[in-house]
Amino acid sequence: MKLWGGRFAEGPSEVFERFSGSLHFDRRLIGADIRGSQAFARALEHVGILTAGEREQLVAAFDQLLLESSAPEFFAGATDEDVHTVVIRKLKEKVGALAEKIHTGRSRNEQVSLDTRLWLRGETEAVQALLVDFMDALLRLASRHPHAVVPGYTHMRRAQAVLWPHYILAYFEMFARDWQRLQQAHERINVLPLGSGALAGSGFPFDRQEMARDLGFASVTRNSMDVSGDRDFVLDFLYAASMIMLHLSRLAEDWILYSNEEFGWLHLADGVTSGSSLMPQKKNPDSLELIRGKSGRVIGSLNALLFTMKGLPMTYNRDMQEDKEPLFDAVDQTAMSLAMARAVADAVSLREAVPAAAVEDSWVVAADLAEALARNGTAFHQAHRIVGRLVLESVQSGRKPADWTGAQLIAFAPEFTADMAAHLAALMQPREGMKSREIPGGTGPQAVAEALSEAQNRLRAMRGQAQQP
Repeated sequence: MKLWGGRFAEGPSEVFERFSGSLHFDRRLIGADIRGSQAFARALEHVGILTAGEREQLVAAFDQLLLESSAPEFFAGATDEDVHTVVIRKLKEKVGALAEKIHTGRSRNEQVSLDTRLWLRGETEAVQALLVDFMDALLRLASRHPHAVVPGYTHMRRAQAVLWPHYILAYFEMFARDWQRLQQAHERINVLPLGSGALAGSGFPFDRQEMARDLGFASVTRNSMDVSGDRDFVLDFLYAASMIMLHLSRLAEDWILYSNEEFGWLHLADGVTSGSSLMPQKKNPDSLELIRGKSGRVIGSLNALLFTMKGLPMTYNRDMQEDKEPLFDAVDQTAMSLAMARAVADAVSLREAVPAAAVEDSWVVAADLAEALARNGTAFHQAHRIVGRLVLESVQSGRKPADWTGAQLIAFAPEFTADMAAHLAALMQPREGMKSREIPGGTGPQAVAEALSEAQNRLRAMRGQAQQP
């Protein structure tokens, strides 16, 4: 059966049926479609289209369909053009001609929007929960090594020493912003389109606020033409998902590097790695590589829908059917990637001695020395040049920071004064310089301890704000 056809002398061609059909992917919306149709049946009763008995019969039949839809054979042999049509066909098998009343005053345009919003609202909440679980795993990983020192990099060159929790908290901040983006997307998803008709609003006096309360929406849409051509809420989710995947990909890249033989900081557990079919010694970071790879897939979904929507005239156009497959895939890949990243974070371990040795072997203390000179009255640009010459001489002579004594530094440049000798010698140890960075957001030990505690409090608040379906 079809929801249209009276105006046509002939039916669609077989090639058009195959080309335009969407049941093979939009069947995923069946739960939302049934739930939305039940609410619409109640609304039809309120405007006098259905009697109380008819509404009760329809709602009960929809309940049966919802139970049946979980069975693998539910869609077997179905040739309907979309999920909405298969629901109506099966409803008619249960209640007969009464099924033909359920579409009174309702357009498939608003029905698609409603179904997508209902489904995506729940999926957004699920992704938020996965994100919070992963962020919790990151904080636990930070807390397992509270005093570990690692090199911080710019241009992938050792730059300054930081505490391991400070490094982990950098990613926590990225994912905290992602959680906020999902929260904002949820607000725009959680708006009822039902009652908008095809584009001009319904010809029946539905109480849209009551329908919104029935389906748990926070508000109703304000313009029926906007609703008919709107997929901004899908793009909002896809952008939030793309940012999550971008950040996961950056973390994956870091950990792929830091766990290889050249860096050797991190140890990835056997459960999240794989081997080689030829080389027996290999232990490959496939879980992280797949996360990195899937990020392109999700970002591609965002771009696909942006390109689909960019040239569409008002209002609804069939092009918009192309939102579903990118959205469904992005939801799946983001959710799986977050679950995988949590498993990696739960099982990864830091070999503290390796990055500590890398820090001590390099000149990450150079900025600390220059700042010490500046605090002692030397203009910073001059201090920068003095320490730069010190580093150059050390590199050329093969000396590490710890090879310099306070007396040797005083002999190197007059700006290194005698009263600074003890402090200068201490600054050759990276931990000492970090103590000067207790500014909020810095890597000073106290600042990092406070930031870690605050992050744990924020995470608890995120759990407390979890959306209710």
